[in-house]
Amino acid sequence: MIHRRNYLLLKKAQTKPELASILGIPAAFLTRVVYKPGVSTHYHQFKIPKKSGGARSISAPSSELKDIQRRLSDLLLDCKAVIHVDNKVECTLSHGFERERSIITNARVHSNKKNILNLDLEDFFGSFNFGRVRGYFIANKHFKLHPHIATVLAQIACFENKLPQGSPCSPAIANLITSSLDIKLSTLAKRSGCSYTRYADDITFSTRKSAFPVAIIKDDENLTLGSKLLGEIRRAGFSVNPRKTRLQFKDSRQEATGLVVNKKVSVKSEYWRLTRAMAHSLFKNGKFHIPQQDGTHRDGLVSELEGRLTFIDSVDFFNNLANKKHPASKFEPRVHSGLNGFRGKLNSREVVYGRFLHYKHFFANEYPTILTEGKTDNVYLKSALSILQGTYPNLVTAKTATGPYKPKLKFPHLNRKTMYLLDIGDGATPFVRFVQRYANDLKQFEDKKAINPVILILDNDDGPNVLLNHLVNKVKSCPNDKATLKNSGFIHIFHNLYLILTPLKAGGKDSAMEDLFDKATLARKVGGKTFSTAEHFDNAKHYGKHIFSTKIVRSDKNNINFDKFNHLFEEVEKVIQHYETL
Repeated sequence: MIHRRNYLLLKKAQTKPELASILGIPAAFLTRVVYKPGVSTHYHQFKIPKKSGGARSISAPSSELKDIQRRLSDLLLDCKAVIHVDNKVECTLSHGFERERSIITNARVHSNKKNILNLDLEDFFGSFNFGRVRGYFIANKHFKLHPHIATVLAQIACFENKLPQGSPCSPAIANLITSSLDIKLSTLAKRSGCSYTRYADDITFSTRKSAFPVAIIKDDENLTLGSKLLGEIRRAGFSVNPRKTRLQFKDSRQEATGLVVNKKVSVKSEYWRLTRAMAHSLFKNGKFHIPQQDGTHRDGLVSELEGRLTFIDSVDFFNNLANKKHPASKFEPRVHSGLNGFRGKLNSREVVYGRFLHYKHFFANEYPTILTEGKTDNVYLKSALSILQGTYPNLVTAKTATGPYKPKLKFPHLNRKTMYLLDIGDGATPFVRFVQRYANDLKQFEDKKAINPVILILDNDDGPNVLLNHLVNKVKSCPNDKATLKNSGFIHIFHNLYLILTPLKAGGKDSAMEDLFDKATLARKVGGKTFSTAEHFDNAKHYGKHIFSTKIVRSDKNNINFDKFNHLFEEVEKVIQHYETL
């Protein structure tokens, strides 16, 4: 197991080259960043406003130092996983910046309780100075690192004699050092029938009893914390921020890490209402506003709204899984009853989220959106465009000394969730419903032309037959016979929606995207197996489209002839030119 190997190597390491090897970086790179001219020159400091007022100082590392710190964070999380396995324990106390933990898992521990106590550790990251970090890695029984290695780790992690907010490794180190406090406070809680969790500097206790024991709260009315609780916190090197101490009762709204926990974990109702209003404003006006702490408003970004909707959906998804003993995926394909029947399966939040995804990908798309029958076709097209970019300067942003190569085509990352919300599946058949609803879906948005075209690039075989029959019989702008449609270049369906089929083979035979590769590429073997495009094949003799797209096309694109893909990109350029004239 790679985690255990690196953990053991770290415990044995005595030199910087050995540490650099474990981190997966050259020793010279580690030395240059940390010592020449030194870590202190690799930070940019700025302030961001706090929700509670005031400002939080952020020390953002340079890209080089950030890379080292991220690698160190991953290494320490790996070590922590090994330590937990060896000691047969599970990470249930600390939920902040931990793998498979979140504010949702933290809040769930305290749902449906009579009383909840929230504490905040003052200047949390500032409580860990250079000596404390170095001393922990030397003295802790699970590490006992060589003093030189402990010193280097502290030099990587610390800035101005503390763990900086903004460093990827600060949370991992802080959680390791604070784990002893977690154990002591959890023990204190269990003795009194209470629950305990910590999310970074945010500590939460809860109980089903009518009141907390005096060891935790000495005086309810004046909210005086118990001497045992305060003593453990002080001995661990922390202090409580009294301004953020809160006691919440069952008959009022109870919160833990910003989520409501009275009966189940949920977002605040006002958070959802504001998000819904933002989405409605975006759909109808093309913009929305985000309120600021000083009472003013600023224009919001689409990515910010997407983050809010994704977060709300993640809370719903967590509850769905948690409430089922043997949960089936929420996004399993369902039987549809009627064209819009699937929307009856969605709750109000999912309807808004799905409409937002439609707006983002198909109405306000920054670049022309490309939809294909599956992930492998996307890999083919991206790889081909990367190699043919010199021929299509309007479809790419070329790599320069200051910026990377970037296609000017949008290939949406449609996972099972987004495919469910948009009612799009693998293959060509689901696009029939997509086309049938498309015009009505666009009516949900502001009354103006969509920014860029949406292009369906599909195989020219029997896969999209149902779609082609629909276009021939129901869409006036399309040819009225299928043979003409299959031999056409691009087809303008309506609005900003277009169709491009792969070119037919010699003799008018059907074609698929794989037919655009030459015979030598299709004949390549992987592990002694040959490529098969069939849906079902003998795994002992053949490999499928996924391996072909990743291990052949993507991995070795520089040695593949993509000339036959020129037809598709030429048609894409024609689509863009046509849409500009509408």
